[in-house]
Amino acid sequence: MSEFLIMFREVLEGVLVVGILYTFIVKTGRLHLKKSIINGVTASFIATSIFAVIFQIAYGGFEGKQAALFEGTTMLIAALLLSTMIIWMGRNKNVAASLEKEASDIIEKDKNVSLGLFALTFFAILREGVEVVLFMYAIVIQSDGLSIGGSILGSLVALMIGYTIFIQGKKVPLKKFFNVTSILLIFVCAGLVAYGVHEFEEAFYTKDEMKKMEVWNVNEQGPIFGFNIDDNGIPKPLLSDKGAVGQLFKGFFGYNGNPTSTEISSWLLTLILVSFLWEKAGQPVTSASKD
Repeated sequence: MSEFLIMFREVLEGVLVVGILYTFIVKTGRLHLKKSIINGVTASFIATSIFAVIFQIAYGGFEGKQAALFEGTTMLIAALLLSTMIIWMGRNKNVAASLEKEASDIIEKDKNVSLGLFALTFFAILREGVEVVLFMYAIVIQSDGLSIGGSILGSLVALMIGYTIFIQGKKVPLKKFFNVTSILLIFVCAGLVAYGVHEFEEAFYTKDEMKKMEVWNVNEQGPIFGFNIDDNGIPKPLLSDKGAVGQLFKGFFGYNGNPTSTEISSWLLTLILVSFLWEKAGQPVTSASKD
């Protein structure tokens, strides 16, 4: 579920960037700038691939305490990026107008219009690509795996919406899409923070100390059902985070069958704080606040 949401949001935002910029140059009769947009997208894909390879090399070079610290840091950075994306989208209700203004400023002020439009496209798509790499790695760390099907489905749905908007010219309720996915992603963000805190605790405490810090532990106790199996095909207690049900909630909500008080506190704090900032960002700016 997390993979679907993240790929849906990131791919849709990328499609909107390219679609809006292309529509703008068509409306302004500057089709010769199409190559700048295409080159910007291509270059951003190459740069994202290089970043992913470097990140993978770095990730594989850590063991033990260093690995836990690296994973914890990755989770917290991913959560920070995800929260800023949620808040930014809540604040910017009209993404199309914002992008068109940037493109218009480039065309009016830049001497090298092609380079300016290339840079705008490149950095906008690269940001989405870097976020995808970090978010996907965070999910892999948190859930011990990645749902390729969910990632592909999220990407396809986003591409279909982009096709509907820019090719068929139909209106799509993007505001509703972004509002619903933002609410769901707030829970994903809280889960990333909680798991990041968990990784830091594992780096500085022994297993026995971690055991004493647990608020509860339902990973090995409770009713066992045949459908709730782990990756090895072994049935687990219904509320265990090792079983099929727990893995689903772990990947989406950051659920943990044996959390510490710090994990619970960080999860709740993140949920409340990001929800508050997102709701506040979506409120209209009054004349008094402008003054």
